[in-house]
Amino acid sequence: MNEIILMSDARVAAIPVEECGERLVDVSGSLLVDDRKHKDSEGAEIHLRQGVLDRLLHAQNLLPEGLRLLFVEGYRPPALQRRYFESYADELRGEHPDWSADRLRAAASRYVSPPEIAPHSAGAAVDLTLAAADGRELDMGTPMNATPEESDGACYTDADNITDTARANRAVLGGALSAAGLVNYPTEWWHWSYGDRYWALASGAPAALYGPRELP
Repeated sequence: MNEIILMSDARVAAIPVEECGERLVDVSGSLLVDDRKHKDSEGAEIHLRQGVLDRLLHAQNLLPEGLRLLFVEGYRPPALQRRYFESYADELRGEHPDWSADRLRAAASRYVSPPEIAPHSAGAAVDLTLAAADGRELDMGTPMNATPEESDGACYTDADNITDTARANRAVLGGALSAAGLVNYPTEWWHWSYGDRYWALASGAPAALYGPRELP
Protein backbone atom coordinates (compact mmCIF):
# COMPACT_ATOMS: atom_id res chain seq x y z
CA MET A 1 0.00 0.00 0.00
CA ASN A 2 1.65 3.22 -1.17
CA GLU A 3 -1.19 5.49 -0.06
CA ILE A 4 -2.15 5.86 3.58
CA ILE A 5 -5.43 4.04 4.04
CA LEU A 6 -7.08 4.81 7.36
CA MET A 7 -8.98 2.30 9.47
CA SER A 8 -12.19 4.24 8.76
CA ASP A 9 -11.86 3.59 5.02
CA ALA A 10 -14.78 1.66 3.53
CA ARG A 11 -12.30 -0.72 1.88
CA VAL A 12 -11.23 -1.97 5.32
CA ALA A 13 -14.79 -2.55 6.54
CA ALA A 14 -15.60 -4.37 3.29
CA ILE A 15 -13.07 -7.14 3.99
CA PRO A 16 -14.93 -10.27 5.13
CA VAL A 17 -13.93 -12.09 8.30
CA GLU A 18 -13.52 -15.85 8.25
CA GLU A 19 -12.91 -16.38 11.96
CA CYS A 20 -10.49 -19.25 12.47
CA GLY A 21 -11.21 -19.65 16.17
CA GLU A 22 -7.58 -19.40 17.23
CA ARG A 23 -7.21 -18.77 20.95
CA LEU A 24 -5.92 -15.71 22.75
CA VAL A 25 -2.73 -16.47 24.67
CA ASP A 26 -0.72 -14.72 27.37
CA VAL A 27 2.53 -13.37 25.87
CA SER A 28 4.29 -12.57 29.15
CA GLY A 29 6.28 -15.79 29.25
CA SER A 30 7.50 -15.38 25.68
CA LEU A 31 8.28 -11.68 25.12
CA LEU A 32 9.76 -8.81 27.08
CA VAL A 33 6.68 -7.02 28.40
CA ASP A 34 6.76 -3.34 29.30
CA ASP A 35 5.88 -2.60 32.92
CA ARG A 36 3.65 0.41 32.20
CA LYS A 37 0.17 -0.50 33.38
CA HIS A 38 -3.09 -0.46 31.43
CA LYS A 39 -5.46 -0.27 34.37
CA ASP A 40 -8.52 -0.10 32.12
CA SER A 41 -7.67 -3.45 30.52
CA GLU A 42 -7.38 -5.38 33.79
CA GLY A 43 -4.58 -7.52 32.37
CA ALA A 44 -6.26 -8.25 29.04
CA GLU A 45 -3.59 -6.30 27.15
CA ILE A 46 -0.93 -9.02 27.49
CA HIS A 47 -2.90 -11.39 25.24
CA LEU A 48 -2.67 -11.98 21.48
CA ARG A 49 -3.82 -14.61 19.04
CA GLN A 50 -1.39 -17.51 18.95
CA GLY A 51 -0.53 -16.87 15.30
CA VAL A 52 0.41 -13.28 16.02
CA LEU A 53 2.66 -14.29 18.92
CA ASP A 54 4.35 -16.93 16.75
CA ARG A 55 5.19 -14.28 14.17
CA LEU A 56 6.50 -11.87 16.79
CA LEU A 57 8.85 -14.55 18.08
CA HIS A 58 10.05 -15.12 14.52
CA ALA A 59 10.57 -11.36 14.08
CA GLN A 60 12.58 -11.21 17.28
CA ASN A 61 14.92 -13.87 15.92
CA LEU A 62 15.50 -11.68 12.88
CA LEU A 63 16.66 -8.66 14.90
CA PRO A 64 20.34 -7.72 15.13
CA GLU A 65 22.18 -9.17 18.10
CA GLY A 66 21.55 -7.23 21.29
CA LEU A 67 18.08 -5.99 20.34
CA ARG A 68 14.71 -7.24 21.54
CA LEU A 69 11.06 -6.51 20.93
CA LEU A 70 9.42 -4.66 23.82
CA PHE A 71 5.73 -5.56 23.97
CA VAL A 72 3.44 -2.81 25.31
CA GLU A 73 -0.16 -3.69 24.41
CA GLY A 74 -2.02 -6.38 22.51
CA TYR A 75 -5.64 -7.36 22.98
CA ARG A 76 -8.16 -4.68 23.92
CA PRO A 77 -11.74 -5.56 24.94
CA PRO A 78 -14.33 -4.21 22.45
CA ALA A 79 -16.04 -2.02 25.07
CA LEU A 80 -12.72 -0.40 25.98
CA GLN A 81 -11.87 0.16 22.32
CA ARG A 82 -15.20 1.92 21.85
CA ARG A 83 -14.53 4.13 24.87
CA TYR A 84 -11.08 5.11 23.58
CA PHE A 85 -12.41 5.91 20.10
CA GLU A 86 -15.33 7.98 21.32
CA SER A 87 -13.16 9.86 23.81
CA TYR A 88 -10.64 10.86 21.14
CA ALA A 89 -13.41 11.77 18.69
CA ASP A 90 -15.00 13.97 21.36
CA GLU A 91 -11.66 15.68 21.91
CA LEU A 92 -11.32 16.41 18.19
CA ARG A 93 -14.95 17.58 18.02
CA GLY A 94 -14.25 20.12 20.75
CA GLU A 95 -11.23 21.44 18.84
CA HIS A 96 -12.97 21.43 15.44
CA PRO A 97 -16.71 22.05 15.93
CA ASP A 98 -17.11 22.75 12.21
CA TRP A 99 -15.96 19.28 11.12
CA SER A 100 -18.53 16.86 9.68
CA ALA A 101 -19.16 13.47 11.30
CA ASP A 102 -17.28 11.72 8.48
CA ARG A 103 -14.27 13.98 8.83
CA LEU A 104 -14.19 13.46 12.60
CA ARG A 105 -14.38 9.70 12.17
CA ALA A 106 -11.53 9.71 9.65
CA ALA A 107 -9.36 11.98 11.80
CA ALA A 108 -10.00 9.92 14.94
CA SER A 109 -9.09 6.73 13.09
CA ARG A 110 -5.55 7.98 12.50
CA TYR A 111 -4.94 7.29 16.19
CA VAL A 112 -7.72 4.97 17.46
CA SER A 113 -9.40 2.34 15.30
CA PRO A 114 -13.19 2.40 14.94
CA PRO A 115 -14.42 -0.26 17.40
CA GLU A 116 -16.25 -2.44 14.89
CA ILE A 117 -13.06 -3.15 12.91
CA ALA A 118 -10.35 -2.61 15.54
CA PRO A 119 -7.42 -5.06 15.18
CA HIS A 120 -6.68 -4.80 18.92
CA SER A 121 -10.16 -6.12 19.76
CA ALA A 122 -9.50 -9.13 17.53
CA GLY A 123 -6.25 -9.93 19.34
CA ALA A 124 -4.54 -9.31 16.02
CA ALA A 125 -2.63 -6.09 16.74
CA VAL A 126 0.30 -5.24 18.93
CA ASP A 127 1.86 -1.97 20.05
CA LEU A 128 5.57 -2.48 20.52
CA THR A 129 9.01 -0.97 20.21
CA LEU A 130 12.69 -1.92 20.27
CA ALA A 131 14.84 -2.33 23.36
CA ALA A 132 18.48 -3.02 24.03
CA ALA A 133 19.53 -6.14 25.92
CA ASP A 134 19.24 -4.24 29.20
CA GLY A 135 15.63 -3.28 28.47
CA ARG A 136 16.39 0.33 27.55
CA GLU A 137 14.04 1.63 24.85
CA LEU A 138 15.64 2.82 21.63
CA ASP A 139 14.97 6.24 20.12
CA MET A 140 12.04 5.86 17.72
CA GLY A 141 11.39 9.55 17.13
CA THR A 142 8.31 9.97 19.34
CA PRO A 143 6.96 8.38 22.48
CA MET A 144 4.63 5.48 21.82
CA ASN A 145 1.00 6.59 21.50
CA ALA A 146 1.92 10.16 20.55
CA THR A 147 -1.01 11.65 18.65
CA PRO A 148 -0.58 13.27 15.22
CA GLU A 149 -1.44 16.62 16.81
CA GLU A 150 1.09 16.54 19.64
CA SER A 151 3.90 15.03 17.53
CA ASP A 152 3.32 17.24 14.47
CA GLY A 153 2.88 14.06 12.45
CA ALA A 154 6.16 12.48 13.59
CA CYS A 155 4.18 9.45 14.78
CA TYR A 156 3.60 8.53 11.13
CA THR A 157 5.90 5.63 10.30
CA ASP A 158 7.53 7.37 7.32
CA ALA A 159 7.62 10.84 8.88
CA ASP A 160 10.49 13.01 7.70
CA ASN A 161 10.68 15.18 10.83
CA ILE A 162 12.62 12.65 12.94
CA THR A 163 16.33 12.05 13.40
CA ASP A 164 18.40 9.69 11.29
CA THR A 165 18.85 7.48 14.35
CA ALA A 166 15.11 7.19 14.93
CA ARG A 167 14.53 6.52 11.24
CA ALA A 168 17.13 3.75 11.26
CA ASN A 169 15.58 2.18 14.35
CA ARG A 170 12.13 2.24 12.76
CA ALA A 171 13.62 0.53 9.71
CA VAL A 172 15.11 -2.24 11.84
CA LEU A 173 11.81 -2.80 13.64
CA GLY A 174 9.80 -2.68 10.43
CA GLY A 175 12.16 -4.95 8.54
CA ALA A 176 11.88 -7.74 11.10
CA LEU A 177 8.13 -7.46 11.57
CA SER A 178 7.39 -7.24 7.84
CA ALA A 179 9.58 -10.28 7.17
CA ALA A 180 7.55 -12.17 9.77
CA GLY A 181 4.29 -11.36 7.98
CA LEU A 182 2.91 -8.43 9.99
CA VAL A 183 1.73 -5.13 8.52
CA ASN A 184 2.05 -1.63 9.92
CA TYR A 185 -0.65 0.99 10.39
CA PRO A 186 1.24 3.89 8.76
CA THR A 187 0.02 6.64 11.09
CA GLU A 188 1.50 4.80 14.11
CA TRP A 189 5.05 3.46 13.86
CA TRP A 190 4.42 1.17 16.87
CA HIS A 191 1.23 -0.54 15.63
CA TRP A 192 1.58 -3.85 13.76
CA SER A 193 -0.93 -6.57 13.04
CA TYR A 194 -1.57 -9.92 11.44
CA GLY A 195 -4.82 -11.66 10.53
CA ASP A 196 -7.17 -8.68 10.85
CA ARG A 197 -9.07 -6.77 8.15
CA TYR A 198 -6.35 -4.15 7.73
CA TRP A 199 -3.74 -6.88 7.30
CA ALA A 200 -5.94 -8.58 4.70
CA LEU A 201 -6.30 -5.37 2.70
CA ALA A 202 -2.60 -4.55 2.90
CA SER A 203 -1.43 -8.07 2.06
CA GLY A 204 -4.04 -8.96 -0.53
CA ALA A 205 -5.57 -11.78 1.50
CA PRO A 206 -9.19 -12.56 0.56
CA ALA A 207 -10.46 -12.40 4.15
CA ALA A 208 -9.42 -11.63 7.70
CA LEU A 209 -8.64 -14.57 9.97
CA TYR A 210 -9.63 -12.88 13.22
CA GLY A 211 -12.64 -10.78 14.20
CA PRO A 212 -13.43 -8.92 17.43
CA ARG A 213 -13.99 -11.21 20.39
CA GLU A 214 -14.27 -11.24 24.15
CA LEU A 215 -11.51 -12.66 26.33
CA PRO A 216 -12.85 -15.78 28.09
